Amino acid sequence: MAKDFLTAVRERRSMYAISKKSPISDERILEIVEDAVKHVPSAFNSQSTRVVVLLAAQHDKLWDITTDILKAIVPAEQFESTKQRMDGFRNGYGTILFFEDQHVVTGMQEAFVTYQDRFPVWAQHTNAMHQFVIWTALESEGLGASLQHYNPLIDEKVKTEWKLPENWQLVAQMPFGTPTAPPGDKEFKPLKERLHVFK
Repeated sequence: MAKDFLTAVRERRSMYAISKKSPISDERILEIVEDAVKHVPSAFNSQSTRVVVLLAAQHDKLWDITTDILKAIVPAEQFESTKQRMDGFRNGYGTILFFEDQHVVTGMQEAFVTYQDRFPVWAQHTNAMHQFVIWTALESEGLGASLQHYNPLIDEKVKTEWKLPENWQLVAQMPFGTPTAPPGDKEFKPLKERLHVFK
C-alpha cells in the first residue's frame, strides 16, 4: 500500500543498492510518471519538461552507453570504481530520463520578453519538481532511486539511440529498483538556520 505523502517525503533517500525487481507493475510505474508529467506545475503553464522511461534491455543499454563513454575519459587506474558505480545503476529495474524542451523555453522567452532571462531558471524549477514527485511516488510504492547527472557527456548518444529531438536538453537520470540495502546516514543542519517564521 502506498504511504501517505509526508511519510514518503521523509523516507525518500538516495538508494544506490537496487535490484532488477519491482514491487509494482510496469503499468503502475508509467501511471506515476504520467500523473507527474500531467499535473506537476510549471511557470506560465509552459509544460517544458519531457520524460523518458527506460525499462528492461533499454535501461541496461543506457548504463552500457554511459560506461563506454566514461571508460574513454576516466584514467585506467580509476576506472574500476567508476565501473562498479555504473554496474550498480545497471543492476536496477529501470531509469527515468528528465529533459527540458528548449523550443518551449525559447518560445516563452520570445512571448514574454520582460521575463526572458528567467525562463531557463524556471524550466529547471519545473524539471526538479518532476524529479521530486516521481522519486517520492516511487518511494511510496517500495522502490528506491537516486538522481544522477552524466549529462552532457551522454547527451548526444542518448538522443541518437532513442531518436529523441535535438532540442531536448538532458537534465538528469534516475535509476530505480527494489532496494537491497538501507541508505547511508544523513545529517541534518539545524532547522533554525534554514527556516524562519514571521507572524
